[in-house]
Amino acid sequence: MSKTVLIVEDEQAIANSIAYALRTDGFAPRHVMLGEQALAALRTHPGEAAEIPVLVVLDVGLPDMSGLEVCRRLRQFSDVPVIFLTARSDEIDRIVGLEIGADDYVTKPFSPRELVARIRVILRRAGSTPTSRESGMTMVAPAAAAAAERFELRAPEARVLFYGQPLELTRYEYLLLKTLIEHPGHVLSRAQLMQRVWSGAPDTLERTVDAHVKSLRAKLRLIDAQLDPIQTHRGLGYSLACA
Repeated sequence: MSKTVLIVEDEQAIANSIAYALRTDGFAPRHVMLGEQALAALRTHPGEAAEIPVLVVLDVGLPDMSGLEVCRRLRQFSDVPVIFLTARSDEIDRIVGLEIGADDYVTKPFSPRELVARIRVILRRAGSTPTSRESGMTMVAPAAAAAAERFELRAPEARVLFYGQPLELTRYEYLLLKTLIEHPGHVLSRAQLMQRVWSGAPDTLERTVDAHVKSLRAKLRLIDAQLDPIQTHRGLGYSLACA
């Protein structure tokens, strides 16, 4: 069965071009024009797993609400991957979108074929089944499940356990590892990690990220010398291995 991708776009011509590219590549596109329609389509109910979109292409400028607000509300009950579409290219827009849980950001005009290629990359990286936060649902993204087997994040205590053993972490080591755990399989650039972890220290250099990754790896190896769950993506950033 073809995987469903939800297109949330109020411009019919753009939606049609995306839908055509998705169908050509074997996906089943579904189109809505409003944010409320998108949220309704993404809420899961028992017996409807086959119809749940595996990814959302979400326009930032919708008639009824901002796409940013749609994503913010969506993240309260689902971890389905989200790619933002926007006519704006300001860095602050990209940062806000990524901060509230988007997986990628595409600026108009764009190539529908390139968008589909990005969709395939995200689905390979994160797994094709979205996590649901609704009570009673048992769908868990493979990437998150694999990370949970190794790490236990105790946010109220600001602690992380690795294979059941507590890690002695500094403040920024904890925040860095927490960010990676919360986005398993996602490649986060140094700039994104700086924004998420060192937001209160604007004078910190990006090289600090590398230093903290190195110290984290050393502490993880004290528990398992053969395993390095933090992956380096040269020229891109870091991710937490999914397996």
